[in-house]
Amino acid sequence: MQLHVKNMVCDRCILMVRQQLENLGFTVDQITLGKVAVHPEPDQPGLQQISSVLQISGFELIDKDKDQVIEQIKTQVIEQVHYSDLSTLRQSLMHIIAEKLNKDYVYLSRLFSEAEGITIEKYIIQQKIEKVKELLEYGELNLNEIAYQMGYSSSAHLSTQFKAVTGMPPSKYKAQPAGNRKPLDQVS
Repeated sequence: MQLHVKNMVCDRCILMVRQQLENLGFTVDQITLGKVAVHPEPDQPGLQQISSVLQISGFELIDKDKDQVIEQIKTQVIEQVHYSDLSTLRQSLMHIIAEKLNKDYVYLSRLFSEAEGITIEKYIIQQKIEKVKELLEYGELNLNEIAYQMGYSSSAHLSTQFKAVTGMPPSKYKAQPAGNRKPLDQVS
């Protein structure tokens, strides 16, 4: 049986969900961000038990089709922004998401906006800014290198977008003693 899990956004999340399901006596056949295939197939009390255990750790079972699509969109954005090299993309992230989910982008955009109160494009920008914050805190790349890696046309474009989202330029953010990053599942 395939389960859809909300807030499963990183490798550590995958490990935690796997461990919790195995502790409940389920065998995890396959697990990726947001999805878990288990056997034996849980009955209704089993699903309630899984839901309760996952909620304790900040995860949530998703059962509505639209909610599943929203989580798939978020998962795709996070995978693309945080775990791939955006400088090599030859298509827009929106096109890639629609292609990966095998759904019309206009439908996905409308559904996401209605459910989340922001557009997919703004969600992508917010995720990109969180990744930029991370890269700034590491201090290994300069702003031009970060802009290139994140798929921006220039460091000026990145700086403008960074300031619009955070209220400060990247240089001021980097100069702060402690960053102000958000967990990936709380970006909205």
